[in-house]
Amino acid sequence: MQMTFQSSYGRLRHSRWYERILLSFRTNLVLGFILTTIVPAFWEWGRDWNALGAVTTIVASGIAYLVAISAVHAISRFPGTSAFFYILPFMTVAYLLMGILLAACQLAFSPEPMIVSYVISLVAVYTGYLIGNRYRVRKIAIVPRGRVEDFCKQHVVDWRWLREPDLKDLRVNGIVADLKSEMTPEWQRFLADCMIRRIPVHDAQRFHEELTGKVGLDHIYQNPYGLLVTNNNYEIFKRAVDFFVALLMLPVILPVIGIAAVLIKRDDPGPIFFRQTRSGFQGREFDVYKLRSMYVNPGDQTPTADGEDPRITRIGKKLRKYRIDELPQLFNVLKGDMSLIGPRPETPSLTAAYERDIPFFRYRHVVRPGITGWAQIEQGYVSEVEGSKRKLEYDFYYIRNFSFWIDILILIRTIKTVFTGSGAR
Repeated sequence: MQMTFQSSYGRLRHSRWYERILLSFRTNLVLGFILTTIVPAFWEWGRDWNALGAVTTIVASGIAYLVAISAVHAISRFPGTSAFFYILPFMTVAYLLMGILLAACQLAFSPEPMIVSYVISLVAVYTGYLIGNRYRVRKIAIVPRGRVEDFCKQHVVDWRWLREPDLKDLRVNGIVADLKSEMTPEWQRFLADCMIRRIPVHDAQRFHEELTGKVGLDHIYQNPYGLLVTNNNYEIFKRAVDFFVALLMLPVILPVIGIAAVLIKRDDPGPIFFRQTRSGFQGREFDVYKLRSMYVNPGDQTPTADGEDPRITRIGKKLRKYRIDELPQLFNVLKGDMSLIGPRPETPSLTAAYERDIPFFRYRHVVRPGITGWAQIEQGYVSEVEGSKRKLEYDFYYIRNFSFWIDILILIRTIKTVFTGSGAR
């Protein structure tokens, strides 16, 4: 079997050479960089030549392009995220900020070539995306051992089940296997040969997490602690950003809170703010602040089967829909109890209940809880009981992928939620 695999695979790679070149991110990056710098250079050459201004413009255009395309690439690797929707805003912001920086530093540059570079970058990147999206459907071969059936279900992948440890004439982009399962020597040699031939070999459980954006609670115990350690340097950076952003937002949110306070009082007499104890960073308890969105005396009313909650006031529905009721939590961010982005904090009683059933639940406190988070944008607004298991799966995915780029993605999608009101209750 090994000889058969070697002979057949000696001439067959997981994709054709021109596919690897044309569909490669590096190729698109280099081609786009050339187009967005060379063409503006010729544009500048035909005008009154200013060597310093021309070089500054070309370098600035190239940097703006590289920053934008790298950001789009980093964002789009998260599940449920299409690069198509982020190309325009990221390119626009990168070129705009670069122009502002050059003007602020009083460096000589030409706006027209930068605009030409910006237009070319959009055309090049969108063209690359459309071609890649048309032909870059992942074909993944499955090693039929262990629990792979539990993980290989998503329709976004073209799954190819193997019957024997040989690809034969099958072209694939990668191999998925349950690496924790027992395998015969033939399958072990097959996986080793795949890696030697540069065919990516993925662990089925991790591959499933990348596709769904969730870490299954029944899989947590199988994860080595070493794979779950967060980035301490980013944690320090994130805390500094949280503090200064919250400080800058105060002049904007204070008038909004004031108007909301008047409307809350008119709708239902009682306190303006709602305060509740929650479990937070490293398990420490703190008081979280929100604008009150429920009646002070709701009586015996309970949520209906269709999800309507009669305990919520009329203005409370609006506050929740656009997340205005969460604004006072910026004071929690300033105090260090919370972050702008992170898992939502739970009550101590619910935390204790989860810890009884899920000993690994305490790991959720390794990062600061947030005003918005991965579970909120993926799942929407749910009660403490409804969808709690799924919410935890999203939270653990965020913790495992704790980084600048997932925070940027959450921030962008949260802004979209605020303006559309989607996912609210």
